[in-house]
Amino acid sequence: MANLTHQINNGVYTIFLNRPEVFNSFNRSMALDLQSALDLAEENPDIRCIVITGTGKAFSAGQDLGEVTGENPPSFNTILGEHYNPIISRIRSIEKPVIAAVNGVAAGAGANIALCCDIVLASKSASFIQAFSKIGLIPDSGGTFFLPRLIGFQKASALMMTGEKISATEAERLGMIYKVFDDENFNQEVEKLALQMANMPTRGLGLTKKALNRSFFNDLESQLQIEDDLQFQAGSTQDYQEGVNAFIEKRKPEFKGK
Repeated sequence: MANLTHQINNGVYTIFLNRPEVFNSFNRSMALDLQSALDLAEENPDIRCIVITGTGKAFSAGQDLGEVTGENPPSFNTILGEHYNPIISRIRSIEKPVIAAVNGVAAGAGANIALCCDIVLASKSASFIQAFSKIGLIPDSGGTFFLPRLIGFQKASALMMTGEKISATEAERLGMIYKVFDDENFNQEVEKLALQMANMPTRGLGLTKKALNRSFFNDLESQLQIEDDLQFQAGSTQDYQEGVNAFIEKRKPEFKGK
């Protein structure tokens, strides 16, 4: 994975997008590396929380335009069908919490990869921009799906059409992201939340994620049935039994993610 660095620590798998010289913009190689890293995270039972962040000053500036303007450039169908869409699908299907730790600018596909994650944290100096309209393209990588659901149709439409840059503080105010932290405290706050997630009942969190995914499409009665089915599964886990026992015994639970 030449375009990523990664580490596992106390159940937290941190993936660093690592092309800082081009603000972590995506080429084919980095997109495929991220897919492989997400596959590894899904398959490894010791990993109970995933963090995606950037190296250097940016989270990700989106697509590397050098790739699409060079010799034999990939088609849009290839870029979306083989690079970005599989990343979005993997993030939403992994039954583990995925945190986007936005350490700098998140633009275009970089912004939308962040926004599809379960929890988005940002440093105060970070920013978000739907940059597509500035070069005559439409928002992709799930942007037209997630952003209107996060902040409402009107605001999402305006941000996509104007390409206005939004500060991390404004993104938090709009409900686009979860929390903003001062730059000097950002890494430790990310680590704190990631460790909290890694020590929670992983199966229950994964089933919660599954229910939220289905809520995008279901009517109320269908969603109630999904909750019924998934609650039965959650209630059959070791972590549920541990949580109940710890509550009765007035002690801190020790969840195993099973």
